[in-house]
Amino acid sequence: MYLIAGLGNPGERYRRTRHNVGFMLADRLARRWEAAFERTLAQAEMARAGAGDEEVLLVKPQTYMNHSGDAVAPLVEGLKIEPRRLLVVYDDIDLPLGRIRLRRSGSSGGQKGMRSILQALGTQEVPRLRIGILEGEHPGDVPEYVLSEFTEKEKEVLEKVLQRAEEACLEWIASGIERAMSLYNG
Repeated sequence: MYLIAGLGNPGERYRRTRHNVGFMLADRLARRWEAAFERTLAQAEMARAGAGDEEVLLVKPQTYMNHSGDAVAPLVEGLKIEPRRLLVVYDDIDLPLGRIRLRRSGSSGGQKGMRSILQALGTQEVPRLRIGILEGEHPGDVPEYVLSEFTEKEKEVLEKVLQRAEEACLEWIASGIERAMSLYNG
């Protein structure tokens, strides 16, 4: 089984914000695999899907971004999912809009949702897919920026990058993180 955790904040207020690109990608994958999200006791919305011969659990933590580990870690531990079969998807303000970056492991890079997951799991050996959200200069007020919605022009780029991120997830499942990195980190 694979687990893809798309990070974001629950609720209509945050649905279309930059901080919720992880949720957006999880929703796209659920549509692709005709899977429905259901609220669970695990503080997450989950959808079970099939990708070829593999079972995939899509997860959208409902704990708010900064506490994502409270939802993801119990699922990983309870379902005995190896960290290499977990992919965490989240926004990255240090990547330009339109870019994605896969990594096999490492620190959170300051992203609080990822930090929460790494702390809860007690390891940095967790694959991740970062989706760039920065358009233009780095903002002075980062929280305000990440909680803002994309402009109409940016939505066109966002659609393309989410499609590319979706393809990267499929490659990760089919061929592993190394192959996905070689194809999608360029």
